[in-house]
Amino acid sequence: MVLVRGRIGVLMGGPSSEREISLLSGKAVFEALKAAGLDVVAIDITTDDADIDKLLISSKNIDCAFLALHGRFGEDGTIQKILEDMRLPYTGSGVLASQLAMDKVASHRLFQESGLSVPKYAVACKNTYSGERLDEAFSYPIVVKPVTGGSSIGLSIVDKKEDFIKAMDLAFTHDGRAMVDEYIKGRELTVGVLEEKALPVIEIIPKNEFFDFEAKYQSGLTEYVVPARLDSAIATKVREVGLIAHKLLGCSGCSRTDIILTPAGLPYILEVNTIPGMTATSLLPKAARNMGVDFTQLCLTLIRLAYEKTNVQVSG
Repeated sequence: MVLVRGRIGVLMGGPSSEREISLLSGKAVFEALKAAGLDVVAIDITTDDADIDKLLISSKNIDCAFLALHGRFGEDGTIQKILEDMRLPYTGSGVLASQLAMDKVASHRLFQESGLSVPKYAVACKNTYSGERLDEAFSYPIVVKPVTGGSSIGLSIVDKKEDFIKAMDLAFTHDGRAMVDEYIKGRELTVGVLEEKALPVIEIIPKNEFFDFEAKYQSGLTEYVVPARLDSAIATKVREVGLIAHKLLGCSGCSRTDIILTPAGLPYILEVNTIPGMTATSLLPKAARNMGVDFTQLCLTLIRLAYEKTNVQVSG
């Protein structure tokens, strides 16, 4: 039997543009685990220097890492590789699954090859891009965003041609590649997966034009319907798509797949998050709560799964 014991290090912060959100997630997890009586320490990652991070983590004498790092370094397989080199169990997906999910081009290709629907897209590299009109292959509005990253940082919904280059420039400030997506009109949904089971579908209804950074993290700007008001057959289909995406990428522990459901009932995958937010307004905790799993239980479950993934038993 795997025991949820030992010293747990909650890794938070990080060097990405999502640092502040990661600190909020990490603080919430730390407080929940501390209240549950666990030996827990908060570890603020401030650099992407592997040697410095190894020294910091080693100095805390932890037995397991709870990853609350979002964005680059936290979700792209980098910290996962560092922890594997240190032979430390950690929550969430492994190196390859994290790399695939973080790279929207790679994950889109994988989903397409497996028969799942994704928006039509085109990609440009910052170091070779010289103003090509990638938008000419699409009908407006279009979506322009960084290939990697999350929290809608660097994402623009572009309604007119004259704003296209500005949107590309914004995306390039956050990543070396920018992605132009077909705009899919429909209902915005998300599906969490926990212990290889799809959680109830959540519908996201933002008051802003779309579910942008402000709508995600400022209270009162978005309505969340849990479970989403969907026909039972459609809800089952959407949950299946979320679970299939999770498995195709090789995710473990948990994930959250963002989906647009068209008026015809076709679910389009936008992206898969391998380290979903764990703040008061975050979606995975909302879905788990709907199934009777409170925030503390969710955190403890992820730690247990981390130990099980590495077949480690900790006593004490």
